[in-house]
Amino acid sequence: MGTSIVGLGMTELGKVYGRSPRRLAADAVRLAARDAGLALGDLDGLLVSHGMGGSPGIELAGTLGLRDLRLLSQVNSFGATAGAMVSFAAMSVLNGTATTVACVFADAPLKPKQSAGSAYNRSAREWYGFGGMTAALGLRSVNSFYALAAQRHMARYGTTSEQLGAIAVSTREWASRNPLAQMRDPITLEDHQNSRWVSEPLHLLDCCLVSNGAVAVIVTSEDRARDLARPPVRLWGWGQGHPGHRKERGGDFGLTTGAVSSGATAMKMAGITPSDVDVCELYDCYTYTVLVSLEDYGFCAKGEGGAFAASGALGPGGSLPTNTGGGQLSAYYMWGMTPLSEAVIQARGDGGERQAASNDVILVSGNGGILDHHSTLIVSPHRKGA
Repeated sequence: MGTSIVGLGMTELGKVYGRSPRRLAADAVRLAARDAGLALGDLDGLLVSHGMGGSPGIELAGTLGLRDLRLLSQVNSFGATAGAMVSFAAMSVLNGTATTVACVFADAPLKPKQSAGSAYNRSAREWYGFGGMTAALGLRSVNSFYALAAQRHMARYGTTSEQLGAIAVSTREWASRNPLAQMRDPITLEDHQNSRWVSEPLHLLDCCLVSNGAVAVIVTSEDRARDLARPPVRLWGWGQGHPGHRKERGGDFGLTTGAVSSGATAMKMAGITPSDVDVCELYDCYTYTVLVSLEDYGFCAKGEGGAFAASGALGPGGSLPTNTGGGQLSAYYMWGMTPLSEAVIQARGDGGERQAASNDVILVSGNGGILDHHSTLIVSPHRKGA
């Protein structure tokens, strides 16, 4: 028996005001159930993840009126959470803990008349211990730590800002074909290079959006999936990697990620190699994370991610369509639900103008913390081994 994603629910995404994260999450679960042709009462499992606001938690079950659940938990490995939730849901279905599990993420950090940057502003926090030492050196934000990682990759392998820019440009080209994307106007490499520094070597166009909204998926058995409303998206494999990087001289921070181990686990379970993958939906909080993930998954050799991205391989018409909805850089930022939702859309053949020519095998990545956590899913419209 295998497992499948059978429902996808997406609220309005982006500058969406007036609804709490809990209400957004409830709406997304209802939309996912309706998409699958299920009633809310058919759910016997609920996994919840929240963003910066600290809500929703497991109280969401009460908001939805769910009763007699056999699985209920809050999950958090930051940007790797979506992949982790789906794998936990799949394992629960396979071992009989639950039959039909909803996984949902919601967040609403954006406020009217406030900048997107202020949603993640940590300048006002108090710093203690070694955290205070790094803050005194200027490392006060996630942007700064990812800039440090990107700079390390550049110093070791000769990666350039222009190569990172190629990722921003190809991702925006995909977004221009996605009616749900927040940013659809095409950009050029010159636009990328002229965008302001956020934390050198990262320009503004190297960094993801900030979005309000919620996304939910529903996981059940392949047997049950056959009787539901939408084509099932089969789960072929999953894996996690938590490298525990120490930011110290001689370490590998910035050079490798948890994609190495999580990818190997997921691909082994799925019975595939990188050459079998048709589409990649990668976690792209920054252009750099796309580049290093491509290397760590084995789509190119270590140190060659920049040249691979600059070759045009990732964009429309390229050899490895990547982040076909515009990703977090240009479409919407729903943590790991951004790549997962687009993978479901592509596997179903619902991509419209942005639909990939081949969708037999799709890889989905999640990245959490400062390269601290990683999840990988392998999905397909086809039954495994068929």
